[in-house]
Amino acid sequence: MTPSMRKNTENKDQNNNQAYCTILLVDPDTKARESLAVMLRKEIGCVVLEAGSTEDAQELLNDGNISLLLTDLFLPKREGIALLKETHASNPEIITIAAIPSGNREIITEVLRLGTFFYINSPYDYGEAVIAVSRGLNYSASMSQEKKASVKSRKSEGFHGIIGDSSVMQNLFYLISKVADDDISTVLIHGESGTGKELVAQAIHAHSPRKGKNLVPVNCTAIPDELLESELFGYVKGAFTGATKSKMGRIQYADGGTLFLDEIGDMKPSLQAKLLRVLQEKEFEPVGGLKPIPANVRIIAATHCDLEDKVASGNFREDLFYRLSVVPINIPPLRERKPDIPILINKFVQIFNRNKKKPLQGFESETIEQMQEYPWRGNVRELENLVQHMSILHGGKKVALTDLPPKYTAHIDNITTEPDPVSSEIQHDQELELDENGIDFNTLVDNYERKLILQALEVSKGNKKEAAKLLNLKRTTLLEKIKKKNIIPDS
Repeated sequence: MTPSMRKNTENKDQNNNQAYCTILLVDPDTKARESLAVMLRKEIGCVVLEAGSTEDAQELLNDGNISLLLTDLFLPKREGIALLKETHASNPEIITIAAIPSGNREIITEVLRLGTFFYINSPYDYGEAVIAVSRGLNYSASMSQEKKASVKSRKSEGFHGIIGDSSVMQNLFYLISKVADDDISTVLIHGESGTGKELVAQAIHAHSPRKGKNLVPVNCTAIPDELLESELFGYVKGAFTGATKSKMGRIQYADGGTLFLDEIGDMKPSLQAKLLRVLQEKEFEPVGGLKPIPANVRIIAATHCDLEDKVASGNFREDLFYRLSVVPINIPPLRERKPDIPILINKFVQIFNRNKKKPLQGFESETIEQMQEYPWRGNVRELENLVQHMSILHGGKKVALTDLPPKYTAHIDNITTEPDPVSSEIQHDQELELDENGIDFNTLVDNYERKLILQALEVSKGNKKEAAKLLNLKRTTLLEKIKKKNIIPDS
C-alpha cells in the first residue's frame, strides 16, 4: 500500500468513526447555530443536536449519548461556563469546546482551566469550527480505544489482583466498580474459603474515593474473643489490668478509609451490638472510655457461611445482617468459572518461576483439561498451592498428567500415576488403624514427622526453604524440628 493510499484509508476510517458520533451544539442565536449545524453535518457527517438554552442542553446531555459539546458562553450571565463545569463533573468523557468572543483573553484562560478541550472564536468561522470539532472527535475516539485496550489488559493481567476472563468474573469486576463508587454503603462479601474475599475487599477499596486512606483488615476468627473488642475499638489507659497507656483501635485507624471484617459470622453477640452502633451512629467508644469518637469508616464484611441461617438460628443479629448486607457480593467458586483455570495456572507459573534456576515450563494441555474437571474444593488457593508444589518438584519441564498428585487424577479412568513421595506418606498415614493393644502415640508421631521431613529434604535436594514450602511450614519451624530431632539428610 502506497503512503497516499494509506493516508486516504486513515482519513476514511476517521470519517467513519466521526459519523457515528453525536455533537451537541448550544447557542441562543438560532440563525448562527443552525448554520453551523448544517456545516458540521455536511463536512463531518455526524449527528448534530441543537439547544438554544443551557436547560435544554442539560436535558439532552442526560438523555443522549453525546460525544462532543460545543457551547456559547451566554455572556454576560456566563450560563455556558456553568454548563461546562457541570458537564466536566458529571460526564468527564464528553469533549468540550467553548465559543468565546474574539480577544477576550481572561475568559479564554478561565475556560481552559476548567478542562475544556479547545476554544473557537465567535461569531463563528465555519472552517475553524469544523477543524476544532474534527480534532475533538478524533481525540474522543482515541480515548475510547485506550479504554478498550485497558479493559482487555485488565482481563489478562487481573482486576486489582483478581484474575479472570469468564463472564461471571467480568460481571464481578463490573459490580466491584459500581460498589466502589459509592464509598458509604456497607458491603457483604460471600464466598467459599479460598475464593479471594480479601482480594475483592482490596479491589473495592483501591477503586473507591477512600483509596488514599487505610484499608484495615480484621480476621474475626484469628483473634480470640476476649481480645477482639480491644483490637476493634481500642482502649483507654486504666481500662483493665495491664492497660498502662491508651491504644488506638482498628476502627479509628481506618478513619477515612475502609475496615474489612473477615469471617464476620464468628463474631460474638456482644460485639455485634457494638458494631451495629458504629454503622447506625457513626461513632464508637473505646473499652473503658466514656466519650464517643466519630467513625468515618466504610465497613466491608466477608463470610463463608450462610448468615441468614445464623440469623434464623439466633446466632447472628438480624438488624446487623441487614445493615451489613446493603450491597451483597457473591464470589463464584472455581468450579463455576472453569475457563479461568488456564489463565490462573499461567499467572501462578509466572509468579513461582521468579528467581528459579530451573523454571517450570507450564502444564501440558491434557493436564490442564483434566484439571478443569477437578472440583477444587479449596478454590483458587488450592490451585495456587498445587502450582507452587509442581514448580518445586518439576522445574525445567512441563507438568504431565502423571506428575499430578493422585487426588487430582482420581476422577480419571485408566491412568497410572507415579505416587508423590509426600502425598504417599500422607495416604499411608490415613490407612493406620488402632489395634486392641494400643500404640505409642508420641513415638509414632515423631517417626512420622521425621519421615516427612526427610522426604521433603530429599525432594528439594536439601534445600530447606523449598522443603518448608512442601510441608507448608515456616522455614524457622522446619529448622527447629530438624535440630530437635537431630535429622541428618542422606547425602
